Amino acid sequence: MDRAVVVNARSAYLAAMSTPPPIDAVLAELVEEFDLLGDWEGRIEYVIDLGKDLEPLPEADRIEANKVPGCAAQVWLASGREGDRLTFRADSDSALSKGNIALLLRLYSNRTPEEILGFDARAALDRLGLPSALTRQRANGLNSMVGRIRDAAAAG
Repeated sequence: MDRAVVVNARSAYLAAMSTPPPIDAVLAELVEEFDLLGDWEGRIEYVIDLGKDLEPLPEADRIEANKVPGCAAQVWLASGREGDRLTFRADSDSALSKGNIALLLRLYSNRTPEEILGFDARAALDRLGLPSALTRQRANGLNSMVGRIRDAAAAG
């Protein structure tokens, strides 16, 4: 009996596994999670908890070129490329800023530039109600973080 031989089945399987769900599905998950939390204290605490799950940023990425200007705290955002997708790594010296960038990485990391540029971050963050829960300076910092991600996508 002849058997078909599948070449590179593992790599095809891993590629399928590494493709994130659609960005709108990730946003819907976040909206659901935020809705379950109810009040703003719970939501801000949740955002801070998201930051605790970020992998440490290597010292080599904590450079001036990776700093996000306009943030209340120091925020570093490094980008990379895996095939046609952009990946992001980040850190901050502030728990809330670290949580904000972790939330953005959940939405944006491992996406194509077209997906990133086609996604309305302002509407998404408004849907979560995040900017209204932050001080003006922190909301400006959040917008700066989104701007750096979009800049990386525009650069290709």
